[in-house]
Amino acid sequence: MLKKKIEDICNRQIEREGYSSNLYLAMAIWAETNGFAGVAGWLYAQAEEEKLHMLKFIKYINERGGKAVFPAIKKPVAEYKGVEHIFNEVLKHEEFVTASINEIVSLALDEKDFNTHSFLQWFVTEQLEEEASVRAIIDKVKLVGKANMYQFDRDILSLRAPAANAPAAK
Repeated sequence: MLKKKIEDICNRQIEREGYSSNLYLAMAIWAETNGFAGVAGWLYAQAEEEKLHMLKFIKYINERGGKAVFPAIKKPVAEYKGVEHIFNEVLKHEEFVTASINEIVSLALDEKDFNTHSFLQWFVTEQLEEEASVRAIIDKVKLVGKANMYQFDRDILSLRAPAANAPAAK
């Protein structure tokens, strides 16, 4: 049986993962409507991945005897200054999600909920990979500069981790 404290914090994470998906969709829309089809494809794939993270939490809560709650999700920002701005915002958001996952891990240990601790290890590893991936993209954006965004946009989908590769949105 899932303790109420754990159920509540995992339900909060459902909202955060849902917001992440919507945030990346909003960024993808901006990118696509500003001529960055590759960046949009990367962001659409990220949005789908965040939706899957949300579903993992929903299923986990329900399987442990709790009740997942699908929350209202705040509307994300829809305007960005450019590609570098988007990826800086992605990194900032991923660092926020990492802190949120770490908070759940800490509570699971405090509550001696080793099942939840074990479940969360996948997310701990995922967040490490997400942050590293976005940092690498930011480095590439800085290297190519604003004048060479065409090539960056064309090649961005190859920068995803092999397990996370997804077809670009058309």
